[in-house]
Amino acid sequence: MVTDNVDLDIEAIATDGERAIASAASTDALGQVETELLGKRSTLTRAHRTLGSLGPEERKEAGRRINEVRERLVGQVAARRTELAEAERAQALQADRLDLTEVIPDTVLAPPSRGHLHLVTQARAELEDVFVGMGFTVAEGPEAESDWYNFEALNIPPSHPSRDMYDTMYLEVGEPETVLLRTHTSPVQIHLMVAAVRDGTLPIHAVMPGKCFRLDTPDATHLPVFNQIEGLVVDRDITFGDLAGTIQIFTEAYFGPGMQSRLRPAYFPFTEPSAEFEITCTICLGEGCRTCSHTGWIELGGCGMVDPAVFIAVGIDPSQWSGFAFGFGIDRLAQMRHEVPDMRSFVENDIRFLSQF
Repeated sequence: MVTDNVDLDIEAIATDGERAIASAASTDALGQVETELLGKRSTLTRAHRTLGSLGPEERKEAGRRINEVRERLVGQVAARRTELAEAERAQALQADRLDLTEVIPDTVLAPPSRGHLHLVTQARAELEDVFVGMGFTVAEGPEAESDWYNFEALNIPPSHPSRDMYDTMYLEVGEPETVLLRTHTSPVQIHLMVAAVRDGTLPIHAVMPGKCFRLDTPDATHLPVFNQIEGLVVDRDITFGDLAGTIQIFTEAYFGPGMQSRLRPAYFPFTEPSAEFEITCTICLGEGCRTCSHTGWIELGGCGMVDPAVFIAVGIDPSQWSGFAFGFGIDRLAQMRHEVPDMRSFVENDIRFLSQF
């Protein structure tokens, strides 16, 4: 009778345990059920402790039944834990799932917002188009230059006082040569003329856009890294009148009809004679305002006839060939065209500003 009671208790433990395991709704709940069924203070453990009160044969049979029930419950706990863990993982993945499907905005089929070229890049592309339409080709050159290309071949020897005009970023000073970040796009003129002499491809009609570098303190009209576009014409019988006409055609082509240009005497070591060219103020259209200091004119850049010393430096005979060069800042042109008060706005990456253009 004692054995029957033990069997009855063990069978009841197994039935209740299987029911509790099946009803566990989470791995945490299953852990509590496992402790209650198989832990040191569980009913099954207490039943095992009563075996000492039984006879040898009864104790052997009851022990076997207890071990069978324990193994069965352990197996069911493991299977239920795997099942619950998979369900909880699927639930967690679903909770973390991102909806990557396209959401149609409230406005009817409104096009998605896209980025666009920077204002200065737009200005550079427009300038290239204008000059290509005038018969120029577009050329580029290295941003890291030797001292010879950046200064000496442009009639600016080491002792020349005009070097004080440039706050130069040097990369390497000394032998075999001094290397620097170009301070203007004029070195590309030298590359073109040297190549034309070597290859016999004179004349030259080219514009050269690109970045320049100077140790300037950023302010409303200056940046240490800025953009210029250079123009060079080398041909026979070129005169200052050709230069003036080219500047005027460019002014009308880029800024529109009615805009005028004028030349004022200036000094540049690589052109002679030299001039600064100005255009009608785009703000007041020549009426006079604070932007143009009430003159009606805005300075755009410098120009002049190529100095014979430059021709000699690159191996061109100045008695047979003549030419002119001009250059101006693309950043300043974009600033003036769009009435931007501070050039630093171009490089501050404020999307509210940049998205306007």
